[in-house]
Amino acid sequence: MLDKLFNVEWAELFIPAHSVAEMVVRGTLMYLALFLIFRFIVNRQRSAIGISDVLVIVLIADAAQNAFAKEYRSITEGVVLVLTIILWDLCLDWLEYHCRPIAWLFRSPPVCLVRDGRFIVSAMRSEMLTRDEVLAQARENGIQRVNQIKLAQMEPSGSISFITYEKKPQRRSKKKMPGAS
Repeated sequence: MLDKLFNVEWAELFIPAHSVAEMVVRGTLMYLALFLIFRFIVNRQRSAIGISDVLVIVLIADAAQNAFAKEYRSITEGVVLVLTIILWDLCLDWLEYHCRPIAWLFRSPPVCLVRDGRFIVSAMRSEMLTRDEVLAQARENGIQRVNQIKLAQMEPSGSISFITYEKKPQRRSKKKMPGAS
């Protein structure tokens, strides 16, 4: 019984049961497939993450695990897979920064939600945002009414940026104040 508690199979810990090259190929293909799915199919931009969003991520990770690694068992296999995923993430970030003509592939463009004090309902519908949600974000930025907003955009990061109409400066009266010289 104590043998089962303290026995360590060192070979199983560090010697991969599968080809390292196969793991790199599997990790690469799954990373790129998941990237494309999230970029073009899911494409939900809001920065607030809800419980359903977390659940989707966990379920996708669980469903993709076997395709990633073919039931790996050694630490070496796990490290190779994690390094492959991190490498691809860094490569795509590098490509996005250095290759501007293809940057659209990596990042969604801003979406205009309000223009000239009017909601753009079709854009809000595609982003699954209600008027109340946009106005709540506006209030957090010190904006009380939609007619104060010149432009509101959903940014690629998921935040909403606002440009308001500039207040006209008040003109000073040319009348002299009593007692002023």
